Amino acid sequence: MRLIETALAGAYLVEVERLEDERGFFARTYCAREFEAHGLEPAVAQCSISFNRKRGTVRGMHFQTPPALEAKLVRCTRGAVYDAIVDLRPDSATRYRHVAVELSAENRRALYIPKHFAHGFQTLEDSTELTYQISEFYAPGNAAGLRYDDPALGIVWPLPATVISDRDREWPLLSAIGPAR
Repeated sequence: MRLIETALAGAYLVEVERLEDERGFFARTYCAREFEAHGLEPAVAQCSISFNRKRGTVRGMHFQTPPALEAKLVRCTRGAVYDAIVDLRPDSATRYRHVAVELSAENRRALYIPKHFAHGFQTLEDSTELTYQISEFYAPGNAAGLRYDDPALGIVWPLPATVISDRDREWPLLSAIGPAR
């Protein structure tokens, strides 16, 4: 497994290193010791799956507020997504900036999302599934989000949004929350 830091400090792309033979391959996808050595949250409190029927589906931009901040490790296990994260850390030099990567069943990459980041994705194929390893237990009262199409975030989604929940459409714009740096 290789941890590759993104342009947002603390957020990592996780690539597998395959040990191949005539049967196929074996690859480690997570190691608490390696995560700890990189200063990442190694705890996993729960795991979740997101299944999405239609290409163009958008989910996000979700995050948890204090005291329920959570780190996530997200991997696409079927299909493909355009996965975006936004730095919400108050004292970060990259506050309100985003990074986006393609995660797919084919490339087997994962994205480590630190605490105090918003996360969202758009499916690039029908029948796409993601798995999440999450550092904290979900706290519904601390669930929050930003609009996926907020111009201040500058995320350019590759496809028109075909399916999006009312809740995700109604998250506030960044300008309603506070000034960007």
